[in-house]
Amino acid sequence: MEITNKKIDELAHLARLEFKDDEKVKIKSDLERIVGFFDKLSEVNTDNVEPLIYMSDRQNNLRSDDIREVISKHEALKNSPSKDSDYFKVPKFINK
Repeated sequence: MEITNKKIDELAHLARLEFKDDEKVKIKSDLERIVGFFDKLSEVNTDNVEPLIYMSDRQNNLRSDDIREVISKHEALKNSPSKDSDYFKVPKFINK
């Protein structure tokens, strides 16, 4: 794959980035090295190699879903710094 200034401009547009001309030269060399690395990887013989599905042989140790004692609304709200009858009050953090 040939890395051109047009390709760099397309990638910059997709990533919502802007590059100066001197930055494009450095990015072009970096991209050429990256593509060269992947070309080198494609030379590796992968015949008879099983695809890696899991990173380890461990399995999830899940706890059983036992019913436990629950606390009441009153107990849950007891230490809340700000509450409104049955609910926690939090500061507004989304502006429309």
